[in-house]
Amino acid sequence: MQKASGKKNNLFIEIFARIWALWGLISFVITFLIIFIPSMLSYLFPQKKGQDYFIAVSRWWMNVWLPLIGCPLKVNGRQYFKKGESYVVVYNHNALLDVPLSAPYIPGGNKTIAKASFAKVPIFGMFYTRGSVLVDRGSDKSRRKSFDAMKQVLQQGMHICLYPEGTRNRTAEPLKPFYDGAFKLAVDTGKEIMPCIIHGTGRAMPINKKFYLLPTRLTMNFLPPVSPANTDAKALKDKIFKIMYDEYVAGEK
Repeated sequence: MQKASGKKNNLFIEIFARIWALWGLISFVITFLIIFIPSMLSYLFPQKKGQDYFIAVSRWWMNVWLPLIGCPLKVNGRQYFKKGESYVVVYNHNALLDVPLSAPYIPGGNKTIAKASFAKVPIFGMFYTRGSVLVDRGSDKSRRKSFDAMKQVLQQGMHICLYPEGTRNRTAEPLKPFYDGAFKLAVDTGKEIMPCIIHGTGRAMPINKKFYLLPTRLTMNFLPPVSPANTDAKALKDKIFKIMYDEYVAGEK
């Protein structure tokens, strides 16, 4: 009897999660269309002021959309951002849901590295381009150009947010091994690394399930920044990996 009841519950959850994913997609599109024109007004302002405005609109969007899909977000650690400083912000990456919520909750203007191919999507591509440093990962020239562009973003007083795992974590480990890029950027520019751990998105959108969404409480924990002074990219990468690994494990208990 218990096994039969468990199967029914699992079936109900599977059906509900697909229906809820449809609601998530519909509500995402509707709310995006509402904020699209206001977000495009950011092009009327100078670079940093325009990006500050763009991020503020994006934050308003997520403040509406996340509760609509039953995924309220709590953000901790924003006090670590010092006024007038720009940071290389690095996140863990478990689900597609990480992407729309990460940048909007960084205080102030910021950009993220993103696939150039997505910029070709009608309407959304214009929004996507505004918030990104675009890169064709299959081109060495494009990668070098994007690295220089990220340096310029930091020099203009904006933050860069990156996923050092590269892609979503499909392993059984809390984190995938990190790539070097974020840490080379910090060492080359002298900018501090700001680690951030996102909890809950992997439960809301499990990596092994397609078109699946469950209401889940989400949290983002910004951690104290780490200076790249007197170190190299590899040592900095190893240090940040341990900090994020320990924080993630502690938060999942």
